[in-house]
Amino acid sequence: MNIKGNTVLITGGATGIGFALADAFLKAGNTVIICGRRQEKLDAARNKLRGVHTFACDVTKKAERQSLFRWTEEKFPGLNILINNAGVQGMADLKKGLQGLPQDVNEVGTNLVAPIHLSAQYTPSFLKKDAAAIINVTSGLGFVPIAAMPIYCATKAALHSFTLSQRQQLKNTPILVFEIIPPMVATELGGGELGTARGIKPTALADEVLKAIAGDKFEIPVGEAAGLIEGSRTNFDATFQRLNSWG
Repeated sequence: MNIKGNTVLITGGATGIGFALADAFLKAGNTVIICGRRQEKLDAARNKLRGVHTFACDVTKKAERQSLFRWTEEKFPGLNILINNAGVQGMADLKKGLQGLPQDVNEVGTNLVAPIHLSAQYTPSFLKKDAAAIINVTSGLGFVPIAAMPIYCATKAALHSFTLSQRQQLKNTPILVFEIIPPMVATELGGGELGTARGIKPTALADEVLKAIAGDKFEIPVGEAAGLIEGSRTNFDATFQRLNSWG
């Protein structure tokens, strides 16, 4: 796919992977729109990324997804790339019952429901374009889960499955379907000392992603995620035990 001259919408684009992708797509010569829940983060991103457009939106809320769609259809009728990047992650202690579930994050709504609904909203208009793409950000943990984050891993596994079906349904149409599969990345999501120590830089991930998209590589594992995918397909049990032996 041509990575220049597109109009790109990135959810969760004010920080982390989304911010790095926005920067990379801007530098490649695209119009870029980012959305996110926190206006102060959007304002900060706009100050750093010359020319980026912003829209405050909580993608877990149907009314706000619809407002985003109407706004982009009116202001950016050439929009032809959707990047479903927004994600949240929580720890869960299943032995504690309901009290052990994450209380302050909506992992299912953010990581799974929102990408499905946003994809459905934009697909009819994308089908009218000469070229378009839907890009879903999953995780290496969607292939081999970390037991301490069962909901996050389950949503990413489900989004991977959805992406496979989506790509199959949209074959022979103008819409290409890509899947970005990151490893641990040094972002707010990875968080803490572990994310900083082990995570790759978001800019490095973004560079790899744009090269892969330009080469029509539809499954894009980055760094350690490639090893998790290979392990999931050749020796799942050993890979799972090794991943869950940390700490």
